[in-house]
Amino acid sequence: MKLSQIKNHLASLKTIAFQLPNGELVPNHFHVTEVGKVTKNFIDCGGTVRNEEVVNFQLWKADDYDHRLHPEKLINIIELSEKLLNIADLDIEVEYQGSTIGKYGLDFDGTNFLLTTTLTDCLAKDKCGIPEKPKVKIAEIKQQASCAPNSGCC
Repeated sequence: MKLSQIKNHLASLKTIAFQLPNGELVPNHFHVTEVGKVTKNFIDCGGTVRNEEVVNFQLWKADDYDHRLHPEKLINIIELSEKLLNIADLDIEVEYQGSTIGKYGLDFDGTNFLLTTTLTDCLAKDKCGIPEKPKVKIAEIKQQASCAPNSGCC
């Protein structure tokens, strides 16, 4: 989700809820302790120099059970961050404390903001010898009428 998208969603909400990938909701007395721009400059395993930028939200479960972050307040925080940190309309990553700090993507289901799982990946498979898995079309498999033993088709 881009920064402009979360602002659009927030403008139509009365309350904010974040849902973890396991379906549990982040307690509604959470705080957004950071909105920032994270720049990552790195070299991948193939030697290519890369530069990535994302907007980072950090959610924190506070002991202040009376606190509720309202959508208009979060919009104000985002807009101040855009102005002071010169943040463009970047993708958002969310940090949230589980057994360790987890990094999540962000989506929206019409009611809740969904913290989505993220994965690591090799960015230079072609340079470090990791074979691409062949993509098989189901329709092509179905066209084979039968598969005789020792024919090599299965």
